Amino acid sequence: MTKLSVNINKIATLRNARGGDLPNVVKTALDCERFGAQGITVHPRPDERHIRYKDVLDLKPLLTTEFNIEGYPSRGFIDLVLQALPAQVTLVPDPPGVLTSNAGWDIMLHASFLAEVIAEFHHHHIRTSIFIEPDPSMIRLAPNTGTDRVELYTESYARLFPSGRAEAISPFIDAANAAIESGLGINAGHDLNLDNLKYFSDHVPGLLEVSIGHALICDSLCFGLENTIQLYLRQLLKQDGMIIK
Repeated sequence: MTKLSVNINKIATLRNARGGDLPNVVKTALDCERFGAQGITVHPRPDERHIRYKDVLDLKPLLTTEFNIEGYPSRGFIDLVLQALPAQVTLVPDPPGVLTSNAGWDIMLHASFLAEVIAEFHHHHIRTSIFIEPDPSMIRLAPNTGTDRVELYTESYARLFPSGRAEAISPFIDAANAAIESGLGINAGHDLNLDNLKYFSDHVPGLLEVSIGHALICDSLCFGLENTIQLYLRQLLKQDGMIIK
C-alpha cells in the first residue's frame, strides 16, 4: 500500500527568503498530516538553505505520522538523525553544494561506507532507505549494505513520461522486481507530480511510499494545501477503489 510523504523543504525555502517564521514549518507539517499525508519528509543540508537542523528537532515530538529524514551521511547529519530518531532515514549521495539530488548511489564504490552508516542507524532501530537509480544490477547489490529499502530516483521517468510513458516506466518495473527479489522495500521520489504519479503507482510493483515536495507545494499555490494533498492521494488509489490510509 503506497503512502504519501510530503517533503516540506519548499516551505522552509519560502520562510528563509523573507526571514521570520512565515510560513511556519511546523504548522505546515501538522496541517499536511491533518489533510491526509501519511508522512513528512525533510532534507536538511549543511548550509541550512531550507530545512534547518532546529526544524528537524522541533518537528520530531509533534508529528504523528512517519517522519523521514533525507540527506548525505556526513557526521553532522548522522548525529542529527540519531538525536531526532525518525521512523526512516533516506541516504542520498548529494554533495553540499548541489541544488537538488541528481544521482543515486554507486553501491559498488560505496557499499562498505553505506554498510557502516546503516549499521549505526539500525542500532537505534531506524529504518533505512538508499537513493538509487533504476538499475537492477545495482539494486541487487543493495542488500550488501544492510538497507531495508531503496528509493528509486524518478527524474528519468518524469522527463520521458510526456513523450512515451511505456518507455519511461519500463526501467522502474525492472528495478522494482529486482528489489522485490532481493527482499527490499521500495520507495520512490523526484519530479513525481499530478500528471505522472498515477501511472507510476499503477505500474510499479511493491511501491510502499512516494516522497513528493516541489510539485505538490507548487500545486498548492493554485489549489490550496488540503485540496492538493487529496488530489495526490487520489493518484494513489488502487484498482479496488480504496484510498490508502
